Amino acid sequence: MNTSTLTPFAEDILEGLKAEEKYIPSKYFYDDNGSRIFMQIMKMPEYYPTGCEFEILTGQSGNILDSLQFKSPFNIVEFGSGDGMKTRQMLKAFLDKGADFTYIPIDISQEALDALEKNITSVLPEVKMNPKTGDYFEVLENMQDTKTPNLFLFMGGNIGNYLHDEAAELLKKFNAGMKKGDMLLMGMDLQKNPRIVQKAYDDPHGITKAFNMNLLKRINTELDADINLDQFDFYSFYNPENGEVHTYLISLKKQRFYSKVLDSEFTFDKDEMIWTELSKKFSLQEISGLAKETGFEVVKNFMDCRHYFTDTLWIKK
Repeated sequence: MNTSTLTPFAEDILEGLKAEEKYIPSKYFYDDNGSRIFMQIMKMPEYYPTGCEFEILTGQSGNILDSLQFKSPFNIVEFGSGDGMKTRQMLKAFLDKGADFTYIPIDISQEALDALEKNITSVLPEVKMNPKTGDYFEVLENMQDTKTPNLFLFMGGNIGNYLHDEAAELLKKFNAGMKKGDMLLMGMDLQKNPRIVQKAYDDPHGITKAFNMNLLKRINTELDADINLDQFDFYSFYNPENGEVHTYLISLKKQRFYSKVLDSEFTFDKDEMIWTELSKKFSLQEISGLAKETGFEVVKNFMDCRHYFTDTLWIKK
């Protein structure tokens, strides 16, 4: 097999499923079908993060604007903007209060940015937009010359999908691309009653299971494999002591499958697990510690009414 001709997905699946402790990187959840399933997850009554952040940005965007320490026109730079529904609430509130800003969403997908721009401008035609296609850090490098202050957005609780060292490394990279006084607004899920967290990540409707099983469907389709999906199950575990949700696919029997694209056979013992995702829930103390560790200072934590979730505002020191 010539690995130089493999796609990144193929390379990562080969590496992950040949590892001693098998894993599939969580970024591969989001093919077209996976994205559709995740939209269903976000509508579940058990899945609170999306609704909590929407509540914060709908009700507290004016307070967020008042907490910014900018004395001149500024940029709002968003990493991974998605469909822009939540951000739109903030932009509207900022416009209503007379803020002078340019919205700069960054995404690797031009198609996603086109849809976002249409979504935003259809409701807020007066907003100034300057979408950028590409890798976050490439775009950041090209922005460093400007004297315009920036508010960076990293929403949705995505930072919780990284192990601590990886999260710290990512935030240090963000920091390196920012000027002193630039600010970061980041969604972070908070520690809470473990039963609430468990139901959000192992719902009774089976939607989260379908989201995980779709990874195996992708392998069958894109890597021409012969996985029997009926021989795998889904498991989610929340540890309230460290705030970590881990999700897995579990082999129900001793089995093997073959991928023509990878020209490889993969073997599984009965009850062997494939790790698919980490979703970290933070304490306010951990948030302050992570900010300090990565060159920031917490200005304020904006929380929903139940204190399930925070959009935390940091400033580069």
